[in-house]
Amino acid sequence: MARPRTFDEERALAAAMHTFWEKGYEATSTQDLCEATGLGRSSIYNTFKSKHDLFARALAHYIETTTAAQLAVLEDVRLSGAERVRALLDRVVEGEAEHRAQGRHAGCLTVNTTVELAGRDARAAEMLERDTARRLAALRGAIEAGRRDGSIVSSRDAEALARFVNAVIGGMRVSSQGGADRAALAAIAEVAMDALTR
Repeated sequence: MARPRTFDEERALAAAMHTFWEKGYEATSTQDLCEATGLGRSSIYNTFKSKHDLFARALAHYIETTTAAQLAVLEDVRLSGAERVRALLDRVVEGEAEHRAQGRHAGCLTVNTTVELAGRDARAAEMLERDTARRLAALRGAIEAGRRDGSIVSSRDAEALARFVNAVIGGMRVSSQGGADRAALAAIAEVAMDALTR
């Protein structure tokens, strides 16, 4: 009979996620994961099978958490389309400023993974593509709502505008890692809003 697990798997997964987020996939060793989770190597491999499997589960957890929060903002029908996009950009600015205040400059795990692994890890690339498609659909929906309510006046294609806003967000996260402060990020967000509303 198998022995019952004596640890909180979700807590271990969250700890591993933060380790991968801070160090990246390649630079995270099994020992780093043991120290972060408080688990021995055998417990990690018995539960998560491999470092790559643990990473995929950690990335899925991060995606679900962050994307759900973004979709909630973009699908808030109480706001105009432009207000939804503005609220999302404000969340990015505040989130990056908060991470800097805590001494963390880890950026965004999905952006980091795109740069590190998307071109050579099919599983990670597929996860990232699905996540991007969900976020682009929500952005497109907010932009189309803004067109209907008059708060977004750009005549450019809604799909192109959604990709533009998504790229701005990725750029803001990378800029933050490079040292951009709250004021610099807020200025980027302002330019993005100008592109939609003027």
